[in-house]
Amino acid sequence: QLQASGGGLVQAGGSLRLSCAASGRTFRSFSMGWFRQAPGKEREFVATITWSGGLTYYADSVKGRFAISRDNAKNTVYLQMNSLQPDDTAVYYCASAQYQSTRTAAYDYWGQGTQVTVSS
Repeated sequence: QLQASGGGLVQAGGSLRLSCAASGRTFRSFSMGWFRQAPGKEREFVATITWSGGLTYYADSVKGRFAISRDNAKNTVYLQMNSLQPDDTAVYYCASAQYQSTRTAAYDYWGQGTQVTVSS
């Protein structure tokens, strides 16, 4: 199971850190990803990290503002979001996959999502 938390309401230019706690699976063996879905839009890739944390990849829209990291000892993956903009408003989901990917179809376990709202 994956449990995402840390969402909330923030003003433009602000920051939030999302957390995703994993249980019931060998967390450290899997790549992890963050995705988001805004109202009326398809779910889109945000960031991904390999099982070791050695390789990360970001969507162009968040590159330089967001940072994904993981703590395998705590079975947790994080998404630090800085310089938030209204376009970042969405439900954010964490997910796990056998291999690092930007495709939603590659991820087989998903968290319940956490709402991030950025006001202008």
